[in-house]
Amino acid sequence: MNKRLLALIALLLSFTMLAAACGDDDDAETVAEPAPAEPEPAAEPEPEPATEPDPEPEPEPETTEAPAPEPEMTDISVGLVFDIGGRGDQSFNDSAAAGIERAAAELGITFTEASPEPDGSNRGELLQLAADAHDIVVGVGFLFEGDAAAVGAENPDTKFGVVDSAMLNFGADPIAPYGDNIAGLVFAEHEGSFLVGAAAALKSETGTIGFIGGVANVGGLIERFEAGFNAGARAVNPDIEIIGDYITEAPDFDGFNAPDRAKEIALAMYESGADIVYHAAGGSGAGLFQAALEQSEATGSKVWAIGVDSDQYNTADAGVRDYILTSMLKRVDVSIFEMIRSVIDGTMQPGPTTYDLSVDGVGYSTSGGFVDDIADQLDAFKAQIVSGEISVPTEP
Repeated sequence: MNKRLLALIALLLSFTMLAAACGDDDDAETVAEPAPAEPEPAAEPEPEPATEPDPEPEPEPETTEAPAPEPEMTDISVGLVFDIGGRGDQSFNDSAAAGIERAAAELGITFTEASPEPDGSNRGELLQLAADAHDIVVGVGFLFEGDAAAVGAENPDTKFGVVDSAMLNFGADPIAPYGDNIAGLVFAEHEGSFLVGAAAALKSETGTIGFIGGVANVGGLIERFEAGFNAGARAVNPDIEIIGDYITEAPDFDGFNAPDRAKEIALAMYESGADIVYHAAGGSGAGLFQAALEQSEATGSKVWAIGVDSDQYNTADAGVRDYILTSMLKRVDVSIFEMIRSVIDGTMQPGPTTYDLSVDGVGYSTSGGFVDDIADQLDAFKAQIVSGEISVPTEP
C-alpha cells in the first residue's frame, strides 16, 4: 500500500475517533455530573408581629332616650285624705297630690283620694274608710291629728301619716299620744319663710311689706311662717315696716279657704304702702293674687304677692302669675313620698319627722325669673341657716 493511501486512511481514522470522543464527552456531562444546585433561597426576614387594625369606631348611640321603665308594681295601696277643699286648691292639697302621684309612678303603689265636708266633720269617717281598704293612710293637715290617733289605735296593722302633725293638741280635748303606727310629717316653715322674707326686703321699693296668715293660734303653726318671714326681711333691712294680719282664729278654720277675705286684707295692705305681701293661708291665697293684679292695674305701680306651700306661679291662674314674686316651698309632696317609701322598705319612724332646709324640705321658688338677680344672696342665707350660723325664730 503506498504511503499516500496509508496517510489518507490514517487521517480518516483520526476524524472518526475525534468525533466519537466528542460524543462521549457530551454524554458524560449530562449524566455523570449532578445538575448545578439551585441557589438556596435568601432567608426571608422575620415577619413583624401582626398588629390588628384599629377597630372601626362604634357608631354613636342614638340620642333618643329610651322610655322610662314602668315601675315595679307593689301590693301596697294608699288612701289619701285631703284637707278641706281637696285637690285643686293650687297650694297645700295640690302639693300632697303631687306626692301621691310620684309614689304611684316611682314606687308602683295604687291609691284613692277623698276630701272632707266643708265643715270637716267627717274626717274620722274618711280615715276609717281608708284604713278598711288600704295599707297606708295619709291625712293632709294637722286637723286630722285627733281622728288619726283614734283610728290608728283601732287599726294597729295600718300605717298612718299626718301632714303638719307634731301632736300640737290645739283643741279643747287632749289628744291621745300617737301609737307606733303613726308618723307626723312636719316642716321647718320658719326657715323657708326666712328666705322669702329676705326676698321681699331685697325687692321692696317702698320699705313696707305684709303677711297674711290663714288661722291664728293653731298651736303656733302659722305663726312660724310669720316669724321666719319677719326675721328674713329684717336681716336685710332692720328698719323695714311689716304689716301682719290673720283671716280667722282657731277654732274657726275657714281662714284657709276664704279668698274673698284675703283679697280684702291684701288690698288694705297695698293701700297702706306695702308693695309685697306673703300669705300662709292655703286656698285663701287666690284672693291675694287677685288683689295684686287689681292694685297694679288700678295704680299703674306694680305690687307683688308671695305664694306658699307649692310653686304657685305654676298652679295659680295664668292671669295673676306675673304678680307672684316667688313662693315658699313646703315640700308636702316630698314628705308623703318619703313616708310611703319608708313603709315599703320597713324604715318608717313613728312620731314627728321634720323636713327642713338641710334636706330641701322647705325652700323658695324661682319660676318667672323674678328673683334670679338676688338668688345668690338668698342661697347665702340658706347656707348660713343650714350651718347654724343663723338661728331662725319660730315665734313672731
